[in-house]
Amino acid sequence: MKKPALVILNYNGVRYLEKFLPDVITFSKDDADIYVADNCSTDGSIEMLSERFPEVKVIVNEYNGGFATGYNLALKQIDAEYFILLNSDIEVTKGWIPPVINLMKSDPMIGAVQPKIRSYNRKTHFEYAGASGGFIDRFGYPFCRGRLFLALEEDTGQYDNTLEVFWATGACMFVKTELFNNIGGFDDEFFAHMEEIDFCWRSKSIGYKIMVCPSSIVFHVGGGTLPVGSAWKTYLNFRNNLILLYKNLPRKHLNRILLSRLFLDGIAAFKFLAQGGFNDFIAVIRAHLYFYKHYSSIREKRKNTIRKKVGNIYKGNIVVDHYLLRKMKFSSLKRDFT
Repeated sequence: MKKPALVILNYNGVRYLEKFLPDVITFSKDDADIYVADNCSTDGSIEMLSERFPEVKVIVNEYNGGFATGYNLALKQIDAEYFILLNSDIEVTKGWIPPVINLMKSDPMIGAVQPKIRSYNRKTHFEYAGASGGFIDRFGYPFCRGRLFLALEEDTGQYDNTLEVFWATGACMFVKTELFNNIGGFDDEFFAHMEEIDFCWRSKSIGYKIMVCPSSIVFHVGGGTLPVGSAWKTYLNFRNNLILLYKNLPRKHLNRILLSRLFLDGIAAFKFLAQGGFNDFIAVIRAHLYFYKHYSSIREKRKNTIRKKVGNIYKGNIVVDHYLLRKMKFSSLKRDFT
């Protein structure tokens, strides 16, 4: 049986490769074949890999299509039963791969799994991109077990149970190759941000489970390519969230949720403006204009997406719960999931 393929997508991340790749090799080489897929870096990444890490297989994409297209292009060239998608700014730990692969092999309907994600810079706490498993509320706002918006919990073992979740982080995602290929991988239009949520939602709609395996732990720097505070990141998050909802929501919920999001995104835009974030204010407007301009093509995607009621959606409004009711921890939410 072929080893899983561990694939690091890189764009001008030579500093992260130099820092984290040695441990990736040490703690992964016995359990996976290691690849770096490069999105046309200009910082000498390819030359550095050739000189310092000749044992790592390198795939050079023809152009930079972001996270979504970058992985889609690279994974087409790899033959393996499982893919392990790993950000370049992640520190892995000894024995991090076998628990996840064993979990996936225990149930053929497990399509994707993430390990527990802690912060590299604050190792006692969860990290933003995934924490101990991703969820979403009925309005499409993502959050995590261990992270509500920017509130990061200390990891005291409170979320150490293996659990079915709504989405697994793209920062470190184990995925069944057959599933990835059958549903067409990531949506290229997303470029970056929320493509993994869209992928997981589509996977759940055809009966697959998305899991978190906290017995596997990695540490994530975060913001390596698009830092917090980037208006481009704001644009992608708001734009892709609209596309995500329109593609995947069942018909009976679609109009109500989209109208609600129009109102809520308006509040978010003016909140940015009140805080001096003019570029973020414009980014939210641009996100909505993109959605309206490309409505016809997005509607075609919806027609080609299987839409079924899926579980692990939070019935409440996480924005109200967090910002108005001051709920800072996942454990403080009502256990009110579909």
